[in-house]
Amino acid sequence: MSAKWYLGTGAQNDVVISTSIHLARNIKRFPFPASLSMQDKLKVNSVIKNATEDIKDYSFNYYEMKTLSQAEVVSLAERHLVSPEFASSRDGRALLLTEDEAVSVMLNEEDHIRLQVMYAGFALDEAYRTADRIDSQLSEKLQFAFDERLGYLTQDPTALGTGMKASVVLHLPALVTSSQITKLITTVSKLGLSLRGSYGEGAAAKGDLFRLSNTITLGISEKAAIENLKSIALQIAAQERVAREEIFKAPVTEDRIFRAYGVLKYARMIDTNEFMELISLVRLGAVKGIINMDCAQIEALMIHMQPATISLSVDRPLDRIERDKLRAQLVRQNLA
Repeated sequence: MSAKWYLGTGAQNDVVISTSIHLARNIKRFPFPASLSMQDKLKVNSVIKNATEDIKDYSFNYYEMKTLSQAEVVSLAERHLVSPEFASSRDGRALLLTEDEAVSVMLNEEDHIRLQVMYAGFALDEAYRTADRIDSQLSEKLQFAFDERLGYLTQDPTALGTGMKASVVLHLPALVTSSQITKLITTVSKLGLSLRGSYGEGAAAKGDLFRLSNTITLGISEKAAIENLKSIALQIAAQERVAREEIFKAPVTEDRIFRAYGVLKYARMIDTNEFMELISLVRLGAVKGIINMDCAQIEALMIHMQPATISLSVDRPLDRIERDKLRAQLVRQNLA
């Protein structure tokens, strides 16, 4: 089995956890998914599945969503391989997924195709090149709905144009601690970007993880959108590093980090929210060199300790108490 994309680290990894590129596409001869009959949804799935079989250098596993258990579907959403909306209704939907989970294709979500490429660290150019290469090969087999004036046609009018959403996930514990995050969210929104919790919403994001994404797709090229995102992401990363230097001037910061590590190392029960709060502090300590842990190991824990994903690790339903006990046990094993 190939290693998952999140088991590696990339550029700017002290702040930037991951990069993703999403492309929304629709096949010209079919209505948008909301207007498709079940029979036509299955036909769309089949047509796209066949088209992906000829893509160079990429091999996809195909999953019909209705054949997966509830835990399996929720785990896909926890790992950001499908959207929560896609997971909420499974009929007529399917997923194409590479073994390393770096490339996924949602079929019949809001659009016929939602192609996603995810890489560790700050890798916008690399992720876009991969997405563009796959998109180009698909377009040779499938005639996409495209208008000379409006660009790619999508069910959601706000995605018209490039149909592209680029994003980076940022770890911003110092900006949260120094109460700068709310102002930053407002500022970013004025620049054609959104900053929201990768787990959770707004300034209360779990694990201090925030997703920075472009919101403008019409009247702008993919390259321009990526360059704008890249520029703002680097500015935020620089602000986070300055804020980290400031908060480490207070002894309480190092104390909080070691207390968090101690709880994770010895706790017998731990829920998701507490885990994400504590692992965020431990990651900050690891980046600063005062905790001996690898960031890729921490990123993997953040994904594997989510509720549905942790239940899948034992292949049986778990109630909340059983899950919190198992989470604590697995975290202890990883910190041993």
